[in-house]
Amino acid sequence: MTRRILVYPHSMEVGGSQLNAVELAAAVQKLGHEVTVISEPGPLVRNVTDAGLEHIELDMHRRRPSRTTIRRLRSLVESRRIDVVHGYEWPPGVEAYYTAVGGMGAGARGRGPATAVCTIMSLVVAPFLPPSLTLVVGTREIQERAAPHHRRVHLIEPPVDVTANAPGHPVDDFREKYDLSPGPMDIVVVCRLVPELKLEGILTAIDTVGRLAADLDLRLIVVGDGTARAQVEEHAAAANAAAGRRVVVLTGELTDPRPAYAAAMVCLGMGGSALRSLAFAKPLIVQGERGFFELLTPDSEPLFLSRGWYDLGAGREEGPARFEAAVRKLYGDPELRAKLGDHGRALVVDRFSLEGAARVQVQIYEQAIIERPSARDAIGTAQGVAAHKLRRRYQRLRGTQARDDFNAVARERG
Repeated sequence: MTRRILVYPHSMEVGGSQLNAVELAAAVQKLGHEVTVISEPGPLVRNVTDAGLEHIELDMHRRRPSRTTIRRLRSLVESRRIDVVHGYEWPPGVEAYYTAVGGMGAGARGRGPATAVCTIMSLVVAPFLPPSLTLVVGTREIQERAAPHHRRVHLIEPPVDVTANAPGHPVDDFREKYDLSPGPMDIVVVCRLVPELKLEGILTAIDTVGRLAADLDLRLIVVGDGTARAQVEEHAAAANAAAGRRVVVLTGELTDPRPAYAAAMVCLGMGGSALRSLAFAKPLIVQGERGFFELLTPDSEPLFLSRGWYDLGAGREEGPARFEAAVRKLYGDPELRAKLGDHGRALVVDRFSLEGAARVQVQIYEQAIIERPSARDAIGTAQGVAAHKLRRRYQRLRGTQARDDFNAVARERG
C-alpha cells in the first residue's frame, strides 16, 4: 500500500541527522511511497530536489516549536491526505506530535488524520517527548535508555548509501582545488565545526598533527564549517607554522564531501560521518570526547555497535597520546590500512545499507499508523517544552547556552 509521508528535518545545514533524513526519504520514495520534505531553506535543499523529492519551505525565523508551524503541517496533512508526519530531532518531533493529535496542550482534540514519528540522532532523548510518540534512535544504548519511558522505541543505525559512497569516487578535481599533491598520509575529517561534541577532538588532532609533522609525513584535511571555525583556523595556523609547511588544510563546507572521503588514506570521525568513511574502505579513527580516540578494528567493533560511533575517554589530557598511537599504528603499515579499510566496507554494506534502513523505516510507519500517539500526553509535553525553553533562556542570559542542547549533555552520560 502506498503511503504519503511528510519528512521534516530540523534544519538544512550540512549535518548527520538531516543528511540521514533526506537520504532515507529518497530511499523510501524508491520503495513506491509518496514522500515530501518540509524544512527551512539551506544547503541541503539541493540534495532534496536532486533526489527527486518535493520540497516545501518553512520560515527560517519561525519559533520552534510553534502553533503556526503546527497549523501549516495540519493543513498539508488534510489537503494532501498525509499518512505520516516524520520529524527529525525534538522540535520537529513535538510539532509532528501536535499535528497528529490536533493541537497544543489542552487544545489537543485527539486522533487526527495522520500519525507522527520522531527520529532522534542526538545522543540524548529529550525527556519531555510524548511517551506515546513513536521514536527512532540511532544506537542500541540510546534505545535501551529510552525504552522504559516510551511506548515504542525503534532502532535504525545511521544508514549509508553504499552505492553512492564507495571506493573509486573521483578525487582529481578535489586535490587540484585545494592543492593537495599526493605523498603525505592524508587524514580526513568531515564534520561541523561546533563546540558541542566535535571541537575538542578536532583541536587535539590539529595540534597533534602539527607536532608529529617533525618526523611523519602527515596532512590533516578538515572539511566543514560552523561557529567554531575561527578557533579551528587559529590552531591550524599554529600547526602549520610549527611544521614549516601546510600540514592542516581547511576546505570549508562541502555539500558533496565524497571526494574528500575518497582522497583520504585514513579517516577521523564520529556518527554518520564515521560510517560514510567506512563505505569508502578507509581505516577509521573514531573520535569522541574526554580524550577518546580509538581505531576501528574487529576487536573494538562491538563497542561502537553498542554505543554508537562515539565514546568518552578518561580525560581530555589523554587525547593527544591516544590519537598519536592510532596514527603511528597506521602510518607505517599500508597492509594494515588496506585490511581495516576492507573490514569497514564489509561492515557498512552488511549492517548499515540505506536500502535496508528504508525497509525498516516503512515498517515503522505502518506500526505507527496502527499505534497512534495519544492526546493525553499533550499537556505534559507542553509543560516540559516550556520548562526547557525557560532553562535555555536562563543559560543564554548567563552565557552558558549550548547550541546543540541535547548533544551538549551527552558528555555527562554514563
